[in-house]
Amino acid sequence: MLMDLKSILGIAEERGCAIGAFNVYNMETLIGVVEAVKETGAPVIIQMYSRLFDNRDARYVSPMIYQAAKEIDTPICFHLDHGAGIETVMRALRVGVTGAMIDASTYPLEENIAITRQAVTLCTACGVTVEGELGHVGGAGDETMSAFTEVEEAARFVKETGVSALAVMVGTAHGHYKKAPVLDIQRIRDIHEKAGIPVVLHGGSGVPDDQIRMAIKAGVRKINFATDICCAFLNGIFEKGNQVGPLDRYMVDPTNAVKEYAIEKIRLLGADLKA
Repeated sequence: MLMDLKSILGIAEERGCAIGAFNVYNMETLIGVVEAVKETGAPVIIQMYSRLFDNRDARYVSPMIYQAAKEIDTPICFHLDHGAGIETVMRALRVGVTGAMIDASTYPLEENIAITRQAVTLCTACGVTVEGELGHVGGAGDETMSAFTEVEEAARFVKETGVSALAVMVGTAHGHYKKAPVLDIQRIRDIHEKAGIPVVLHGGSGVPDDQIRMAIKAGVRKINFATDICCAFLNGIFEKGNQVGPLDRYMVDPTNAVKEYAIEKIRLLGADLKA
């Protein structure tokens, strides 16, 4: 069943776990995540990156997400990941997201607040809750790391924007890490307590399991996985090589690779109801 972002993260707050937010790109990656949900009974956030809403992809994949939500009783949030602007948020709302992220983290604080507040106003009118970002989470290949999110600024940002979740910069990055990151766990704890809303960890792919567990104890309630979803799917294809045959059969193993990866992370986050 479909659920808004605030409500599904409320489940995580109540249980002291985190909800896996898995980026999907096509039918196969979606099926892999959904099959993982069926096996674990875990609530899940199925999200799509901003650019997919700016082209035709989301228009085709979103009906599949809705069909999946009809087939299972498990709470599912259909989420826009890293919304690049108000226009993208509007496109996401048109195809039926139940959660939306607006990422204005590269702007100065005042502009970030203004843009995020505009997105919250727009989404609230549609019954959709919003994730913002304060402290830019860059790429693993960046030469320098952005400044970590300030606790007091986080509290102000939440109060003035009305977001329901906050992505913060605490040591992670998007993509493959050159070396394992070291998260600022105390900063996560302070932001969670001071801002009073669920903290979101971007760049979950490649973060050591022990740090994931500590981050959850400190207040992280949503963890994003995108790079490793792509790797699981593509490695499944590479292993099959250039076999010739019906595509539906060819895609079984890559789809199962996504399923197994998602199950592993769901269990790590403590969201597996059938454990």
